[in-house]
Order: sequence, then structure tokens, then C-alpha cells
Amino acid sequence: MNLFFGKAKSKTTAKDAIIKLRETLDMLEKREAFLEGKANNELKNAKLYATKNRRFKTYYIIVALQALKRKKVFEANIEKINGARMTIETQMMAIESANVNLETMGAMRAGAEAMKNIHGSMDVNTVDSTMDDIRDQMDIATEISEAISRPVGEELDEDELLNELEELEQEELDAKMLDTPAPAMDVPDVPSHEPSKFYFLLIPFD
Repeated sequence: MNLFFGKAKSKTTAKDAIIKLRETLDMLEKREAFLEGKANNELKNAKLYATKNRRFKTYYIIVALQALKRKKVFEANIEKINGARMTIETQMMAIESANVNLETMGAMRAGAEAMKNIHGSMDVNTVDSTMDDIRDQMDIATEISEAISRPVGEELDEDELLNELEELEQEELDAKMLDTPAPAMDVPDVPSHEPSKFYFLLIPFD
């Protein structure tokens, strides 16, 4: 607390300012509606007295003129209120726009600080070193996996196994050839019944 100048004033936020301006705008709108009602009443009075009995024409004219003067005063105040309302509405829009810009800059600043904090603990050399470590560990994992999957015991010669497989295939082919019957020959059918007796006459020819 300042002992000489009293309590320091707190800063007005954009939200507080907009609330205050809206309250003022509502008050001006109500004031304008009130003055418009007064002006309309004075206009009615002026028309009423302007058409009164001509016997008191001078008096009624004075009263009508006074009503018109009051109407003009009310209308002048209404114009001033309209000007104030336009100023307040413009100011509100400016504050809202400025507040949006402020919020946007705050968000962007927070993002920049977050990126700075993230990148503060690493640089290109650190990243390269980390990637090298990852590659080394991946190579070690591959070697371990291959070692685990390698069969335990004496390894057999693949060439020897292939030769044995060929011998088995040849044996199988030979067995099939021996089991295959010889092709049948076309032999005419021999009749199974006794042939009929035929007698031939020998006729000499001259």
C-alpha cells in the first residue's frame, strides 16, 4: 500500500471494461427511449394547441411554440445520445478485437515457450547420438534373436541330405518301373465253340 497516495488502482481488464461499457450502453438506450417519448408528447401538444379555438389564438400559438422548442431540445439530446452510443459501440468492438489479439498472442507465446522448453533439452548432436544408440540396440536385438532361433546340436551337411534325397527319389522311380505291367498285344479272339462241318465237292476243271 502506498502511504501517501492511498491504495493503488487495480488494472482494468478487457472483460471488466466491456461489462462497464455494456451497462452504459443499456443506460443510454433507456435514456434515449425516454426522451423520444417526451419529444413525441411535445409534438402532440404542439399540434393540439395549434388547432385550438382562434379566440385565444395568440396564447395557443405561444404554447405550441414552447412545445416545439422542448421537442427540439429533446431531439438534440437524443442526437447526442446516439453519438455517445456509436462511440461506445465502436470502443467495445475495438476492445473485443484487441482482447482477441491479446489472447491469440498469449496462446502463441505459450506455444513458443513450450517448444523452447522441449528443444532446450536436445539438439541435433543429441538426436544423432540417440538414433545411433537405437540402431546399436536394434542390431544387438537382431543378433540375440538369431542366436536364440539357431538349432542346438550338431549341424547336418545340406549337400549330404540332398544326395540322400536324390537316391530316395531314384529308388522310388525304379520301384514304380518294376511294378508297371507290360503292355498287352492285340491277339485275335479264338472262338470257343466247335466250328460247323462243311462239305466241299471237288469238281474237276478241264
